[in-house]
Amino acid sequence: MTQANVLAGRTIAERYTVDHEVGRGAMGVVYRAHDARHDRTIALKVLDPAVSRGIGSDRFLREIQTAARLSHPHIVALHDSGESDGLLFYVMPFIDGETLRQRITREKVLPVDDALRLTREIADALACAHAHDVIHPLIRRVKQRMLMRI
Repeated sequence: MTQANVLAGRTIAERYTVDHEVGRGAMGVVYRAHDARHDRTIALKVLDPAVSRGIGSDRFLREIQTAARLSHPHIVALHDSGESDGLLFYVMPFIDGETLRQRITREKVLPVDDALRLTREIADALACAHAHDVIHPLIRRVKQRMLMRI
């Protein structure tokens, strides 16, 4: 996506000032940004305009609606969403620190107690999502493969 350099330093919706890119996904880019109204650091996810032109914005809008209806200690909450200068976005808390992937890369093997705690927390969050009829695409693919074997 070419917008990474364009958005650095830019203010979105007269409120969120973009610091820098922190991650990319299939649908968009996540930036570390500053929420001027609440004087806090946030994560700002912006839909890639090329994705929007190619397949539309429906999936991104569903992602926003899904995030808005989930409330759980191990699921990042949605603070805000909207459109600014043709860019669809949503806002979440910025969680600073090492990702699980980074930690595993660094440590190679997690201590058993940490691995069990993380597994319980992830399973609990997935149970919450499933209770709200949310099924992650990876889980959907696994279920489909299991049904093909029967």
